[in-house]
Amino acid sequence: MEPRSACRMLLFPVQMLFYIVRATLSSLWPSRRKDLTREVVLVTGGGRGIGRHLATEFARQGARKVILWGRTEKCLKETSEEISLSGTECHYFLCDVANREEVYKQAKVVREKVGDVTILVNNAAVVHGKSLMDSDDDALLKSQHINTLGQFWTTKAFLPRMLELQHGHVVCINSILSQSPIPGAIDYCTSKASSLAFMESLTLGLLDCPGVGCTTVLPFHTNTEMFQGMRVRFPQLFPPLKPELVAQRTVDAVRADKAFVYLPWTMHALVLLKSFMPQVALEEIHKFSGSYTCMNTFKGRT
Repeated sequence: MEPRSACRMLLFPVQMLFYIVRATLSSLWPSRRKDLTREVVLVTGGGRGIGRHLATEFARQGARKVILWGRTEKCLKETSEEISLSGTECHYFLCDVANREEVYKQAKVVREKVGDVTILVNNAAVVHGKSLMDSDDDALLKSQHINTLGQFWTTKAFLPRMLELQHGHVVCINSILSQSPIPGAIDYCTSKASSLAFMESLTLGLLDCPGVGCTTVLPFHTNTEMFQGMRVRFPQLFPPLKPELVAQRTVDAVRADKAFVYLPWTMHALVLLKSFMPQVALEEIHKFSGSYTCMNTFKGRT
């Protein structure tokens, strides 16, 4: 082995320790927050649920313009009117992110009518809440097209201009189920795992692109219409998150340029345990926490 390579190998553990300590101190020290007054924010699935709260929160924290994409005009219109009444310019467009041609077409319309999108929030998602054998093939495809491939199309539509401007941010509302799947939502867990891999790769790919960043949010079960009927055996220990909290923490993470956010913070422990615990122990934890039965009354939302 060459002396230079040997030195690099010896220094590698020291460098890793240095980066871990620096990152820990940075998380404890208040960081400079990004100003949103120049930002044009587009939220997919922005008519209801977490998307509606995200759009409202970006407006509340000073975004210059907010754009809503979704498939239900009634919800989009209501949210747009609510945000406009608060004093922030807001527009909405009907767009199914699963449809690649529609995404590219509506992205062009947005640029012409509103301007360049500088913060893209990929929030749109569906879940069917059935086992693999009980799932319709078209429903399974729909989950993958909306929850995963939709991000490919929206990011390809808006990221190039961000790179030209050297200014932009791509946000993904993911789920802790991408790293700790449960039975009864196989379509959702699979699509979110793919979505997480997409964001991890994109985040690394943009490290050398000045002014453009990524944020991936991985929340626990959130109390929205989408997961209505899902039960947790010990709600006192694992209470469902409020969508307002998820929205607030997401906007705060964007302003602080945080790459990954787990909600609540205790989800870090879950991911850590899974990395070294044997499969039989994980199965017992699932049985104890009730994840084998918590989907019995869950209907999903398409």
